[in-house]
Amino acid sequence: MAKRKVVVTRQLIDEAQELLDGRSDLEIVQWQSEKPCERSWLIDNAKGASGILLMLTDKCDEELVSTAGDQLKVIASFSVGTDHVERDALKKRNIRLGYTPKCLTDAVADLTIMLILMAQRRGGEAMGKVLAGEWPQMPWHPLLMTGPQISKSTVGFLGFGRIGQATLKRLLPFGISRVIYLTSKPGQPVKDDHYGLTKQTEIPIEPAKNWEQLASESDILIVGCALTPSTKHLVNADFFARMKKLAVIINVARGPIIDTNALVDALDKEQIFGAGLDVIENEPNIQADHPILKQPRCVLVPHIGSATIATREQMATESVKNLLAGLSGEAMVNEVEL
Repeated sequence: MAKRKVVVTRQLIDEAQELLDGRSDLEIVQWQSEKPCERSWLIDNAKGASGILLMLTDKCDEELVSTAGDQLKVIASFSVGTDHVERDALKKRNIRLGYTPKCLTDAVADLTIMLILMAQRRGGEAMGKVLAGEWPQMPWHPLLMTGPQISKSTVGFLGFGRIGQATLKRLLPFGISRVIYLTSKPGQPVKDDHYGLTKQTEIPIEPAKNWEQLASESDILIVGCALTPSTKHLVNADFFARMKKLAVIINVARGPIIDTNALVDALDKEQIFGAGLDVIENEPNIQADHPILKQPRCVLVPHIGSATIATREQMATESVKNLLAGLSGEAMVNEVEL
């Protein structure tokens, strides 16, 4: 019997690689580098593949699945986001889609707290002054490097899924005063309360009626929704104009949800206090002269939300398990309903 072909677009962590290599019934075609695979390599090798394990940087579209052929059964994405996958191209061919939404929740929630603190307490700006040798020229005074703090804040969530709710669990001990959240159904209670948070009564946790309320009432605004046509540039000039002057905005979702030009302008005009970004439009092509890097109260890190050793190991292993389950027709660890 001929071996089924699977294409893997990156080197994997040892445990996941061993799980894949242990399948003698598969012909494994794998990109042998830690750098992203070339598009031409992926298209050429997709021909005849029954399964493809790809990364967030690999676009899965009509060209790819049609090139692969009718035997393609499964796409396994090493990611929680799936905006790099054209779902309609898979749905019409009954191709299954696996992803890894649960295993990175804690890592991203931890990073969200870090970005909140960095944005409020001017961490990037403060470190920059030390590195530039400017500390000796900064005599102490009562308002030196001051900023807002987490306690007694109203925290707003644009999107309130697992990561948002895990972030809220971490924020509660800081003494926040109120939570509002906006989902795809404004004004409606969140569908899945993963930690029973909305049932706790210490502070109000309520759905926002619209984005205007979310923008105007949040002291800390956390962007954690999916990137869709309706959420692209949802956070724009109008949004920033409604925010508080001491508010900070955090993005751990996808860069294009925030209009970067509008964010730069809002920071320039001091419409908001600061920003903490794990993601940004056009990443990773952010050069040293990018306008956002000239904003002292914006902290930008290079999409490291899931970058803990344990999380990346779990993502890799889960991606392989999703791939193998898709080939055999079994239940995946996590599957996107197309």
